Amino acid sequence: MPRSRRAARRGAGSGRAGSPVSEEEAGSEVLSHCSSASEGASPAEEGAGSEAASEQGQEEEVEDRLKEHMDNLLDKSAKTRQAALQSLRLAFSSKTLSEFLLERRLTLTDSLEKCLKKGKGEEQALAGTVLTLLCLQMGSGPEAEEVFRSLKPLLISILTDGTASPGARQSCATALGMCCYIAAADLEDLVSCLSCLEGVFSSPSAGEGGSAPAHHGPLHCSALQSWSLLLTICPPSHIKSVLDNHWLKLPPLLSSSSVTLRILAGEAIALVFELAQDVEEDLCHQDTEFLRAQLKVLATESSKYRAKTDRRKQRSIFRDILHFIESGEYQEETIRFGLECMYLDSWARQRTYQAFKEVLGSGIRHHLQNNELLREIFGLGPPLVLDAAALKASKVSRFEKHLYNSAAFKARTKARSRVRDKRADVL
Repeated sequence: MPRSRRAARRGAGSGRAGSPVSEEEAGSEVLSHCSSASEGASPAEEGAGSEAASEQGQEEEVEDRLKEHMDNLLDKSAKTRQAALQSLRLAFSSKTLSEFLLERRLTLTDSLEKCLKKGKGEEQALAGTVLTLLCLQMGSGPEAEEVFRSLKPLLISILTDGTASPGARQSCATALGMCCYIAAADLEDLVSCLSCLEGVFSSPSAGEGGSAPAHHGPLHCSALQSWSLLLTICPPSHIKSVLDNHWLKLPPLLSSSSVTLRILAGEAIALVFELAQDVEEDLCHQDTEFLRAQLKVLATESSKYRAKTDRRKQRSIFRDILHFIESGEYQEETIRFGLECMYLDSWARQRTYQAFKEVLGSGIRHHLQNNELLREIFGLGPPLVLDAAALKASKVSRFEKHLYNSAAFKARTKARSRVRDKRADVL
């Protein structure tokens, strides 16, 4: 599949400049220990030359620490290797280090392969996460494709190994989906990854009679998330194949005892309906009306044997899912970062954003501002170049934040009080 077509499909959606908001320095504290030696620069130093020298010193300090962590991946001690993987995970998720990693990708890939092959449990899980972040840092070029191709068989092997650690299998499910999304250039790779992931969340152990088992857990959730993510970049020809056969494996998951899996299955069904609209296919099926009845039950469920927070979350999301299936309208969401904002206006765009957010954690805003791959996927254009004056003007003081939060809290309390009074009148 041509890379340009995949990039165009991934970037479909709206990314627009928003009004100035307070800038969140997401994840900046993660690497603070790497630059502590250079933070003591005298405040009396002025001029561009001294600032550039200070920044260069910080970068060198960070790179030296990263090199040390990479060397520790080959240490004999499993505890040392895990600590190094954890440090690399935090660094890769909070900073953009593409040039540094491109130069050392082969060495790092070999080390991660050894951790995946010889490590156990937590070490394998961390190695899978670091591999995902490595591909995210390198982008969708040939270097990332080379890394993905070399480790794809190993990821599939661990994912399908029933004796492997559940955490390791879950991490490999996420890594397989994310790395394929970012780096795979051939349709064959995409289809094989989809098939592997589908085999995990719709395995024969799902029970007889089409009901999902109670033991479905995080592994099946990760496999379904990755499968849904890859579905967003499938060409129309394969989408039609999914609509004809594979999507009917999703409704049984709505009966799972896991609220997370039920929600993910519902979102995947909404995504399938959305893709059917895009390729102008009709999803009318003999079980479609039964499916809508299931969704209505989940959107209004009040069963006492489910946790109250689970019921509230489930009802909210399934109301949106049912509304979309019945009317075709998606509830748009706004994501703000720095001086910009973007809009999630489709299930495909929402699934893509959630996938990157789960991998990057608090570093998602930093990468939306500076990572060229994410900005291409979400159609945000080149990274903004702002001078110090613009950055300072965009920041809100702590006192102003306090005033805003106090006013918002007061308004929220008044609104809730009115609602409670009406409820009391009804009772």
